[in-house]
Amino acid sequence: MNLAELPLSTEATIESIDWSALSERDARRLRELGFDEGVTVTPLHGGGFVARDPLAVRVGRMTVAIRRAHAAAIGVEAA
Repeated sequence: MNLAELPLSTEATIESIDWSALSERDARRLRELGFDEGVTVTPLHGGGFVARDPLAVRVGRMTVAIRRAHAAAIGVEAA
């Protein structure tokens, strides 16, 4: 399962990140925000009804907004 598919308010652990699916700039941004294997994440809120972007995700004690396309590159396992 990937982060974009994870139901809202479900805590999960990042198992893998497909860095090759992301641009260098986007990959660097996710690393700076704390996305890495073994980190606990929780999707909190999706955008509107049509686009559903951005996705608000809790990473540690922070809440960040990422695009669903980027979330799809993050493999997770529900806790």
